[in-house]
Amino acid sequence: MINNLIITTSADPFTRGLDYLYGVRSLAPEPEMVDAVHDVDRRTLICTWIGEHIESVNVQLRAYLQACQDCFHLWEHPAAQIFAAPLAQTFGLDGFCNFQTHPFTLLIDVGRVHPQDWLLLVVHEYAHAHAGSPGHHSQFARSLSHLCLGLGIAPPPTHSHTEASLEELLRYYPYCPSTADPLAFWQGLV
Repeated sequence: MINNLIITTSADPFTRGLDYLYGVRSLAPEPEMVDAVHDVDRRTLICTWIGEHIESVNVQLRAYLQACQDCFHLWEHPAAQIFAAPLAQTFGLDGFCNFQTHPFTLLIDVGRVHPQDWLLLVVHEYAHAHAGSPGHHSQFARSLSHLCLGLGIAPPPTHSHTEASLEELLRYYPYCPSTADPLAFWQGLV
């Protein structure tokens, strides 16, 4: 058991990868948010790649999560766990924080952004966890700004915006350019 996710010990990478996908689906607010389980054309490649590589990806994400935690006093840390997962394109998300799990679950689609931008995506989702609610409101802005300063990332310019324009800015901050084919990463093609 890694946090709330049971990882099978099967020797077969495909089975480990498929079990992992079903595990992270159980941590999403809606299982359909995690893609690739029913993608007949790519499922074998994706599950096999996940079975062989997901632990090293999650180790990196946990290091980024810890870096975010280190920006705050111990008593300010939200209980949070983090996992990489291919998210369904139809939801239009690179990652999200699920407040319905304990600890909070951050699911990050590492295939949607370049590896050098994974930290930026984690920072955004962790700011939601730290603020304790979804949305891009003033508490989220304070958490995000604090994280950015602590991690050497330019903080969002919050002072010269209306509330509506600030919310729109924060929705995509820090900016991470999208990859052309998010599932290519999950197939080991990049």
